[in-house]
Amino acid sequence: MNKRNVSTLIVGLIFILACNAPSAASSPTPDLFATLSASTPLSADSTAQAVVPVVPGGEPFGQIAFTCQIFKVQASNQICIINADGTGFRRLTIDDTKQHYYPSVAPDGKSVVYAAFREPGFYEIYEVDIASGVITQLTDRIGNLNGPEISPDGSTIAFKLSTANANELWLMNRDGSNPRKIQNATGWDPTWSPDGSMILFASDMEGGVQLFRIRLDGSELQKVSNLASIRGRSDWSPDGQFIVTYSGEAWNRDVYIMNADGSNAHMLSPTGGNSQGPSISPDGQWVAFTSYFDKYGDDHGCEIYIMRVDGSDVRRLTNNDYCDYQPRWGQ
Repeated sequence: MNKRNVSTLIVGLIFILACNAPSAASSPTPDLFATLSASTPLSADSTAQAVVPVVPGGEPFGQIAFTCQIFKVQASNQICIINADGTGFRRLTIDDTKQHYYPSVAPDGKSVVYAAFREPGFYEIYEVDIASGVITQLTDRIGNLNGPEISPDGSTIAFKLSTANANELWLMNRDGSNPRKIQNATGWDPTWSPDGSMILFASDMEGGVQLFRIRLDGSELQKVSNLASIRGRSDWSPDGQFIVTYSGEAWNRDVYIMNADGSNAHMLSPTGGNSQGPSISPDGQWVAFTSYFDKYGDDHGCEIYIMRVDGSDVRRLTNNDYCDYQPRWGQ
């Protein structure tokens, strides 16, 4: 056999092997991945460095609480929970007639706090024990409250109070006692720094909505972000090194990641899903968020997804005919 025939045979064998090689990874939701880009989207600055080092491997763990619109109307929103691997879905709230929303998991993973309608002008903050289902009312007619989140040491709850003139950030003891305003801060969607010394929140106090942080005594107010259009709920990584948020106009929103000081901000979620409301896993390696990848444009099409902190390995956790949103990840 001459050299030309040998070369032809080798090329043919390589082609046959390539066609029969198994794919590198399989997807639990093929319909999702058919719509996603093959690579993580870049920011406008394609030279930006990764915000955090990527740790390969490591499956997601813990629980994700979220708002589940099981009756397809906001007035009857409920609080649900699911394991980070997609198992164990269940509803935590029991009143079909009232709106429940803005859940977050306690640091010890044993309970969930959330806001719920009581009567016109009043939303209260409640805590539900995950194991027993026992619900405890923590506030009593302070006003229109939402966005509660428990401090890392479990002692304090940050939340938003809406008034006729402003959105105020407040604190109270874990049992609901001693509610007090954080001075010098107007905004919403508060979340704690990992050491419990600061609150990160969204605000329009300087015009367009951006992220700010402040100490609990109202000192050291600082603007963090500089994105085109911050929307709201964000999260701070367990090591304090980075934060995630979301930005964009209606039906064109994306999850962003940035250093804790706001530098190196770039888009994290794949495009085209109207992605929002991110929350970071307890190990800092995953991000949960709401998106419409599989049902874009459908008001009831939002589902809970997770992805790694480099934007890869996107997985859908919920698959319902109603909207699942406002995820918050815990132990």
